Amino acid sequence: MNTLEIPSLLHESPVAFIGGGNMAGAVIGGLVAHGLAPDRIVVVEPFEPARERLATQHGVLAQEHADDRLATAGTVVWAVKPQVFADAAAAARPWVGQALHLSVMAGVRIAGLEAALALPAGQGRIVRSMPNTPALIGRGIAGLVAAPAVSPSERDWVQTLLAPTGGQVWFDAESALDAVTALSGSGPAYVFYLVEAMMRAAETMGLDAADGKRLALATFDGAAALAAASPLHPAELRAQVTSKGGTTAAALAVLEERGVGAAFEAAVLAAHRRAGELGR
Repeated sequence: MNTLEIPSLLHESPVAFIGGGNMAGAVIGGLVAHGLAPDRIVVVEPFEPARERLATQHGVLAQEHADDRLATAGTVVWAVKPQVFADAAAAARPWVGQALHLSVMAGVRIAGLEAALALPAGQGRIVRSMPNTPALIGRGIAGLVAAPAVSPSERDWVQTLLAPTGGQVWFDAESALDAVTALSGSGPAYVFYLVEAMMRAAETMGLDAADGKRLALATFDGAAALAAASPLHPAELRAQVTSKGGTTAAALAVLEERGVGAAFEAAVLAAHRRAGELGR
């Protein structure tokens, strides 16, 4: 395994995870697999089975409550559900004031993080990340925004932390993360929804469920890979598949007739509005 290139500023500091669920586990697993020593990682996780899983799989210190072990952490990763963040922050606050904070929580704004952690307004060293669930297999994409107090080397370190989960896109405005939430954060559910529909159609046409699933998933995977590799706009790629009077044209005509494209766009915009509401 290649050893992670860790900025020297943060080389000796432990990393603390507040919350030990799936997303934290994905990051921890990637870090350990790429050479970060397990004894540099501490996890605060109230749920005993999750603690045991992390300790067994990765050899990290997993404890039930926040305590003074957090005082040496150079980075604190907030990976709890937003509705329990206030309580988790209150418990950890005495020991984490000097750390760099990385949040993978949806909806909790930088100002909210500063307030909950009693950090001076506008001075918190905070990075917000909006990942998505393919991060669990290293195929995710995350939107990132950094508070003004975050240094370039700290931004590099955050990218190092998240690299095992997939790619990252940085944004200047925190409001952009609402759009990221609607597009890629919720996006896997849109794909699963369409795969479900294709599977139902496959069964209606006489294929069994397993073959329908395999064909649908391989089609999504291949089409996404082709679109990523091609210089052509997706509309041009779609046109290449659509012969006049052919099967694809018949299918797309039904989608257009029933307003599927417009409905899909409206759905993403609804998710965007809801992300803004949750943040407020």
